Amino acid sequence: MTYPGRRAPTGEPDWLTLGQAAKFLGVAQSTIRKWSDQGRVPAFYTPGGHRRYRRRDLEAFLDRSGPGSKAGGPLVLVVDDDARLREFMRVNLEMEGYTVREASSAEEALGSIEDQAPELVLLDVVMPGVDGWEMLQRMQERYGSIPVIMFSGQVDANSAGDAEERGARGFVGKPFDPQQLIERAKQLVPA
Repeated sequence: MTYPGRRAPTGEPDWLTLGQAAKFLGVAQSTIRKWSDQGRVPAFYTPGGHRRYRRRDLEAFLDRSGPGSKAGGPLVLVVDDDARLREFMRVNLEMEGYTVREASSAEEALGSIEDQAPELVLLDVVMPGVDGWEMLQRMQERYGSIPVIMFSGQVDANSAGDAEERGARGFVGKPFDPQQLIERAKQLVPA
């Protein structure tokens, strides 16, 4: 698959700096650095230790993992009103082989589930309008037992127990290590 506008005109350089490569992929520089360190995006180093990226390697990466790619891991729906946190979770889950959809509200999430039921929902407790607890109840009433992991920055000694009593399969307090959340996801729905 090719992405219009992503192919280099003949006058554009074949090698990109870290900043140029991050802009090309539409991600933060820290994200592409992490992908390079994990071997997902090949990087070359100048004698001064700076990373350089070959344009065709970035295009191949997009073909493998961009929108419309053939990768089809388990579908996870991430529901949180914080766009940066959703992106952070999406990137980390996609690196583990999951397919991820995002929703910024309970209403948007319920509509997304109506379109295509996910195999796992990661759900923030505190959101404007309908909160995570109410959404969990609505999901259970409409769709049965889709596994849900709740997360919240408002954590007390009863949070995990409350989540389990209400039908969630897990609870993670924020801020959290993405690996902790991925490990919980893998336990419920292996990628």
